[in-house]
Amino acid sequence: MYAKLQGVEQRFIEVEQHLSDPGLLGNREAYQKAVREHSDLGKIVAVFRRHKEALARIQESRALLNDADAEIRNLAKEDLAALTAEQAQLESDLKILLLPKDPNDDKNVILEIRAGTGGEEAGLFASDLFRMYCRYAEGRSWKVEILSGHPTGAGGVKEAIVMIQGKGAYSALKYESGIHRVQRVPVTEAQGRIHTSAVTVAVLPEAEEVDVEINPNDLRIDVYRSGGPGGQSVNTTDSAVRVTHLPTGLVVICQDEKSQLKNKNKALKVLRARMLDAKIQEQDQQRSEERKSQVGTGDRSGRIRTYNFPQNRVTDHRIGLTLYRLEAILQGDIQELIDGLTTHYQAQALQNVEPAVSH
Repeated sequence: MYAKLQGVEQRFIEVEQHLSDPGLLGNREAYQKAVREHSDLGKIVAVFRRHKEALARIQESRALLNDADAEIRNLAKEDLAALTAEQAQLESDLKILLLPKDPNDDKNVILEIRAGTGGEEAGLFASDLFRMYCRYAEGRSWKVEILSGHPTGAGGVKEAIVMIQGKGAYSALKYESGIHRVQRVPVTEAQGRIHTSAVTVAVLPEAEEVDVEINPNDLRIDVYRSGGPGGQSVNTTDSAVRVTHLPTGLVVICQDEKSQLKNKNKALKVLRARMLDAKIQEQDQQRSEERKSQVGTGDRSGRIRTYNFPQNRVTDHRIGLTLYRLEAILQGDIQELIDGLTTHYQAQALQNVEPAVSH
C-alpha cells in the first residue's frame, strides 16, 4: 500500500504542475477535470504526508528512549505513545481514502417515495419521509426540486419524486433505499390501536445523457390533461406527459408543470435515472456476495428501518442502531443514521484492504 500511496503523491505533483500550464486554461473541460483530480488526490496526499511525518517523529522518539537523561527518556516515552496512536489513526484514514470510489457518489439524487401497505396511514407517513429528506437536504444547502407528486385525500402522498442537487448527495443518501416501516396510532383509529404501515424509498443517482443512451425510437410519449386539484391550467390543457420506454416497459408520468415540455423533460430525467439504477443493480449482482448484500445499492425488498412513535424510537435494522429521538429525525436530523451506515459499509470494504501502510 505504501507504494500505491507514493504513486498517488507523484500523480498529485504531476497534476499540480499541469495546472500551472497556461495552455490548459484555454480548455475549460480539461481544466475542470484537472482541478477535480487535484482536489481528490490532495485529500489523500495531505493525510499521507502527515502519516510520513508521524513515522519520522516516532523514529526520533524511539532513539531518545536510550538517552542518558531520565527526564528525556520519560518525555520520549510519552511522545511515542501519542505518536503511535496518531499514526494508527492516520493509517486507518488512509485505508478509507484509498477505497474504490463509487463513481456516482458526487451525483445529484432522484428520490422516489411511495406509500406501501397501510392505506391512508402509509400515505401520511410517505409525506412525513418526504418532509424529512427535504429538510435534511435544505440543511445541507442542497437544492430540492419536485419532479412529480400524487397527493392523497387525507393529506398524505401516494408517490413523490424529487430531485436533490448538491455535491455528495448520492454518497449521503444512497443507503436510504429500502422499506421504511412506521408503528403508530393513526389519527383515524378511534380505539387507540397501533398500526404498522410501510413506505418504499428509492434513491437513484441522476443520469446524464452520457451515462444512459436512450434511442428516441424506443420511446412512446403520450400527452393528456392533468388531473387533481390545481390552478387554471389543470384539466384544461394537455400538459401531462407519460413516457414509456418500450424495450424495458418502464413508465414515467409527470403532470405537475403547466408546460408540456417541462413535464416531458422531468419525465426523461426520471427515466434515465431508473435505467442507470437498473444498470447499477445488474452490475452489483455480478459482484461478490458481500457487495450484493448491501441494501441501498442492491436488494430493496427488505425492511431497513422502523419508526416507532409510542417508544419515540428509530431503529436501523442493518446496523442495529437505535435512536430515541424520533421527532428530531423526522425534522431532518438524520446525519447520525447516515454516518453509522457509511461507517458500517466502509468497515466491510476495509476487510479486503492491505493491512499496512508503513514503509
